[in-house]
Amino acid sequence: MVRFRRYALVVGLAAVLGTPACGSGGGGSSSDAGAREPLPDRPRPATEGRERGDETAAEDDPQSTFALDVDTASYGYARRLITDGRRPEADLIRPEEFVNAFDQDYPEPSGDGFAVRLDGARLPEFHEAGPDSRLMRVGLRTRGEDAETRPDAALTFVVDVSGSMGEPGRLDLVQDSLHTLVDALRPTDSVAIVAFSGEAEVVTGMTPVADARALHEAVDALRTRSSTNLEAGLVLGYRVAREGFRPGRTNRVIVLSDGLANTGDTDADGILERVSEEAGKQIALLGVGVGSEYGDALMERLADRGDGFVVYVGEREQARDVFVHRLPATLAVRALDAKVQVTFDPAVVRSYRLIGYENRAVADEDFRDDRVDGGEVGPGHSVTALYEVRLTGEAPGDARAAQVRARWLDPVSRDAAEAYESLTVADLGGRFDAAGPRLRMCYAAGFFAEALRGAGAVPLDSLAAVAGRAAGETGDPAVRDLTALIDRAADLD
Repeated sequence: MVRFRRYALVVGLAAVLGTPACGSGGGGSSSDAGAREPLPDRPRPATEGRERGDETAAEDDPQSTFALDVDTASYGYARRLITDGRRPEADLIRPEEFVNAFDQDYPEPSGDGFAVRLDGARLPEFHEAGPDSRLMRVGLRTRGEDAETRPDAALTFVVDVSGSMGEPGRLDLVQDSLHTLVDALRPTDSVAIVAFSGEAEVVTGMTPVADARALHEAVDALRTRSSTNLEAGLVLGYRVAREGFRPGRTNRVIVLSDGLANTGDTDADGILERVSEEAGKQIALLGVGVGSEYGDALMERLADRGDGFVVYVGEREQARDVFVHRLPATLAVRALDAKVQVTFDPAVVRSYRLIGYENRAVADEDFRDDRVDGGEVGPGHSVTALYEVRLTGEAPGDARAAQVRARWLDPVSRDAAEAYESLTVADLGGRFDAAGPRLRMCYAAGFFAEALRGAGAVPLDSLAAVAGRAAGETGDPAVRDLTALIDRAADLD
């Protein structure tokens, strides 16, 4: 078989299994030991989530709590649509996934868990906001892992072979990428393949990568068929993963689909209920979306509720660097059920607005309730959140504006740990054009998403200029691509 397109899907798999994302900057990180006394917790009533664009008065609710999210599918799919000359629907846009789609240079922590990095700046002059408005960035990073010392992986691929996957750039992309993955994994890793259309079948059970020939033959045998019964595929996939489960390994179910389920249970919660016993907290569900028509809502919900995350992929050019250099070292999980809580000082901050993360909101009082689901983060992975903050204008530069606390569970012991850091009014007071390029890049990505939603009043040409300058300073081709994408979106208006 000619494998000329195999890299395209593997970039998504590499991102799904732990690719770093956007930003850099000042601030620092602290664990509880020896850190400054934190601001007191102030529990708030449970909420179902925030509406887009909501600005919260710090005096009414000084805390903002959310589960970490390392999905990037929203950016990947929007990129595909815009490149094809189509403007994505507002409901497909999740700003946090735009921000987290880019590399960043946060330093790693010396031990397990997270390093917390905080910084910010004044908003650019073209941004319609008052003189007391600021951009605040929350960044977290986990320690990386050597590809040679990572635990062996047991990966169960659940492959959509329904009729819709016959379109170029779907099943062919999956097959080419799985071939490349088999060639790149270690001989001591294992792979199983389940295919589904109207029904599901085991193409090959858990097979050591040392038997690469059998795995390549199984991938070549995949053929499109009829309808899309994603429920049947996942139920069987989890059964195979449980049968092949090995303690001490990285055990994953990875669904590869266009997400256009039309047979069986098509509701994410219903599907996950069927596999909850097999999944537990030991087999994370990861999603890789493909296709020009893509069931974004279903795939995102499955990944969030299945203790994993999802990306969308469609181009081979994205893949080589991510797959060849990062995939082997990012198969493990560094933190389970990770959450962030930001506590603003009402004497310093008049109001705040979190950019995105609406469907990852957590009630403030549930921050330390480890029964409440958070996000899963792999080794060397970075997560960024942006806030638009309005200061009271009455506090000195050394006044603490906010404290950020991260909480997570150790993936082996399930013990809880926390780290926190604070930033001051002065930390938010620098000029935007003097801020680091990764901070400015994150601003461009986040507010580009806001513009695609029809929110905010930041001109696309100004955002393209910000991204273009950041691309020149970082030399990052992905940021150059962002610049071109913003320009193309402006042509669609």
